[in-house]
Amino acid sequence: MRFSQSPAVKTGLSIAVATGLYGISFGALAVTSGLSFWQAVALSALMFTGGSQFAFIGVIAGGGAGSAAFGAATLLGVRNMVYGMQMNALARPRGWRKAAAAHVTIDESTATAVVQEDLVELRRGFWTAGLGVFILWNVFTVVGALMGDALGDPKAWGLDGAAVAAFLALLWPRLKAREPVAMAVVCALATVLVVPLVPPGVPILVAALVAALWGWIGHRPAEAAA
Repeated sequence: MRFSQSPAVKTGLSIAVATGLYGISFGALAVTSGLSFWQAVALSALMFTGGSQFAFIGVIAGGGAGSAAFGAATLLGVRNMVYGMQMNALARPRGWRKAAAAHVTIDESTATAVVQEDLVELRRGFWTAGLGVFILWNVFTVVGALMGDALGDPKAWGLDGAAVAAFLALLWPRLKAREPVAMAVVCALATVLVVPLVPPGVPILVAALVAALWGWIGHRPAEAAA
């Protein structure tokens, strides 16, 4: 099958366009949250995982310390390590491609790849979605950062809470089963309860800890019968 006619390529391109456009939101919110233009651009190029990036600027916008922002972003990015092990076993990249694959292993590239039925289509889907999202996300981050820098005070436009809204927009489509919805509700409740008690940035770490405990308790293997 020709590359241009590949279903995996078509799927990857459509996902790349839809996801890449979110880069505008990130770029605008990053600079209005206190990051410089170049810091926003560097964060997209080097961190390159939407949920973690929005979490990072959400903590910064709330007045949290850089360490708390980094911790929140890291916790949300752990899933990419799991994706990386899966894609390394499936796509089997070699040489410089292994390092490149690690950087573009995200929700979208992994999802596009794992639904393919043969190795060629799996690789095409992975690289098309991964590289496509990377290119467009960074291009639109630049556009958003330029727009956001021209907006002035974020509070005057209501953008001080927009990072949370943008993060929820990324999260909401993934809440399709009862357990993720229940976990989200419990984590949100835990966050609300600790907000008055701890410094900015810490509540999201508390929510991540609650989610981790939920996963560990709910999915640990049953003990063998004596």
